[in-house]
Amino acid sequence: MFELEFMLSSVPEIIRYIPITVLMALVSCAIGCALGILLALVRFFRIRIASQFISLYVSFIRGTPMLVQLYLVYYGLPLLAKNSSELFGIEYNPNAIPKLVYAFTAFSLNSAAYMSETFRSALESVDKGQMEACYSVHMTTFQALRRIILPQAFVTALPPLGNSLLSLVKDTSLAFSISIVDLMAGAKIVASRSFRFFEIYIVVSLIYWIICFILEQAMAICERKIKTYDKGKRQ
Repeated sequence: MFELEFMLSSVPEIIRYIPITVLMALVSCAIGCALGILLALVRFFRIRIASQFISLYVSFIRGTPMLVQLYLVYYGLPLLAKNSSELFGIEYNPNAIPKLVYAFTAFSLNSAAYMSETFRSALESVDKGQMEACYSVHMTTFQALRRIILPQAFVTALPPLGNSLLSLVKDTSLAFSISIVDLMAGAKIVASRSFRFFEIYIVVSLIYWIICFILEQAMAICERKIKTYDKGKRQ
């Protein structure tokens, strides 16, 4: 039978793992956002070889499951570190790499691919004449991007970036597969002691929903403020 009392009593134990889930999502989102901008700029300016390589990378990320990418990083990064240490004659300890590093790497690379497409679309939505106008007043490309192009592109890209963050929060539930005790892993630990998996999964689903709802409202506030500021500047 369904036990509401057990479900409620398990909430304090499960919410202890919220910080690790939020940490993975926010850090990976920040790194992915920075990488996404760089990748988008390379494709925006159509740098030949690099642009083709990035297109292949984005296609691979979008065409493979997140869990597979996490395993590739988890098993591939130690091999890369081992070969590099042997090449440079450095002592290597595979246990020295925290598991969070694997999670940050996998989630960041995944989000960077999706965010790069968001930023590229946003950059291309800005009128090309504005870049020419910047050149006409002797701005460098970096100055034009920083002062004129990127701020406008960011306003366009903000809603899709919010969706990417929400997806990333949910994707962190896969981190338990590499022995990171996050919300999902904590829920499985609690459920395994009583075999009341249904009640526990209701709890963890509600917690994920609340986290995503809070982030969604925060992104909505940021979007309104940025649009208000942008509208005020134009007036």
